[in-house]
Formats: sequence, C-alpha cells, structure tokens
Amino acid sequence: MTHRTDTTGEGPSARRERRGGGRRTAGAALLAAAMTAIFLPATASASASASAGPVCYVRDGVRHTDVKGHTYTKDLYCENAVADVFATPEVYGTVIAKLKTSPSWFVCWESGDLHQGGNRIWYYTQGDEVTNWPLWKGWGYVPAFRIETEPDPFPGVPACMPS
Repeated sequence: MTHRTDTTGEGPSARRERRGGGRRTAGAALLAAAMTAIFLPATASASASASAGPVCYVRDGVRHTDVKGHTYTKDLYCENAVADVFATPEVYGTVIAKLKTSPSWFVCWESGDLHQGGNRIWYYTQGDEVTNWPLWKGWGYVPAFRIETEPDPFPGVPACMPS
C-alpha cells in the first residue's frame, strides 16, 4: 500500500486549484450566476403577477343565452372557488349545479339573501355540472363571496333583468 505524503503543506483544494480544478469551479460558479441573471427576471415577473391579485374583468362582445331566452353580450370573467349554483339567490335555495372551474364567467348580479360574505350580491352563471333540475341546464346564482370580486357588485356588470 502506497501512501502519498503532502510535503508542500497545501491542502487538497490548493492542489486542485494548481491543476486547474479551481478554474472549473470558478467557471461553474460564473455559469450559475449567468443563468440566475437570465432566469431571475422571469421568475420575479411570474411571482409579481401571482401577487398582483385575482383575475377579474368585464368582457364585451361575448354571447350567453340562458334557458329563459335572455341573451347576454357582456360578462364578468373572474377567478372563483368551487361553488354551489342555486336556482334563486337564496342561502337555503335549491342547488341545481356545481361551479367547478376557475376562472368562470358571470353575466349579471342580483340582490338576494345575506350570505356568508356579508352582503346580498349573487352572480348569475351556468354551472359546470348539473345536479338538479336538468331543464335549467345549470343556470343559477352563486353568492359573491365565492368569487374573487371587490367590490360587489363588480363595476360594469349589469343587474339581472327581472324574470
């Protein structure tokens, strides 16, 4: 068994540096710094948009026709939580559908029962999954607290037409 004795007093990293290993380490560090500089703005931008708040805006030029024959050409496109869709804007009303996707669209608002969000605003939409009253095709009301709106009613969203 052969043992190598360090007679220079240098440690292993100093010997690596002398053989060129240090240049590779410095090169890797430089490359890592360059990659960070390249990708940091995109990451910062993504986190800035994520912290900018929920997506909520009014769209013109859309077309939704409900089961009553009302056609809407404007809607609120907004992030939302999974929610029950009620036949009427009442807390204990009949649930006719489930809203499962986000963001979703809402064509108008109506004043109804006071709900968990502390106001009486309910938004009219078509649910993603019909659970009751299939002839209504999932059209009904979602309480405002399930939608990422501020304030309620959201500016530019029309009040619902009387039935």
